[in-house]
Amino acid sequence: MNQISPLAFVHPEAKLGDNNIIGPFCYIDRNTVIGDNNVFQNSVTIHFGARIGNNNEIFPGASISTKPQDLKFKGEETLCEVGDNNSIRENVTISRGTASKGTTKVGSNNLLMESVHIAHDCVIGSGIIIGNSTKFAGEVTVDDCAIISANILCHQFCHIGGYVMVQGGSRFSMDIPPYIIVGKEPARYMGVNLVGLRRRGFSNELIELIHNAYRLLYGTGTRAENIQRIKEELEVTPEIQHIIDFAEASQRGLIR
Repeated sequence: MNQISPLAFVHPEAKLGDNNIIGPFCYIDRNTVIGDNNVFQNSVTIHFGARIGNNNEIFPGASISTKPQDLKFKGEETLCEVGDNNSIRENVTISRGTASKGTTKVGSNNLLMESVHIAHDCVIGSGIIIGNSTKFAGEVTVDDCAIISANILCHQFCHIGGYVMVQGGSRFSMDIPPYIIVGKEPARYMGVNLVGLRRRGFSNELIELIHNAYRLLYGTGTRAENIQRIKEELEVTPEIQHIIDFAEASQRGLIR
């Protein structure tokens, strides 16, 4: 049974699962689907097109599936999908998609800290921490298990690889490949995310292999030449293949 404050508004066409808590001054629009066991604290807004899973906690002032801040948006029906077990803190804003992709996606088991903004058509994976006041422009992709610190500005269309650590206050407009630390101003490659990888169970041997891959990738020569050296000189484990695939697919170029 859902617990809905008499001071909340839930549109009659909204679809709610079971055992949700909807606090005072919440607003849940039509064309929304909400799963089970969610907690919406006071003053949460769930807009048209939201699809929210189970066991999420959303804090005061958060606004989910907001109208995109994109002048190309013409009112088309789009979605904002949020998975399970997320903690979405105060004043987080997540826009719904546009005609470009149709859906903004946030996975499961994420912590989105206060005042994070996720723009239209972003794809945010799972197991991710995003620090206070970090802003993602449209169509950014963040892979699983990344840690994005506070006050970061990320340009549209960037791809952030998994298991990275992006240091606070960074600004960047290029892709960040997996397993590394990025920081300073201008933001640049700072080495392999040694502590993060060890915490995730990566062996010392595998971490050393990843380090050698980046030693080659960031060596002299073109990106294509350096990737070829990785293929020729190193054991190509799934992790190394992932680095190769990421580097080869990068459209904006790799952060230096």
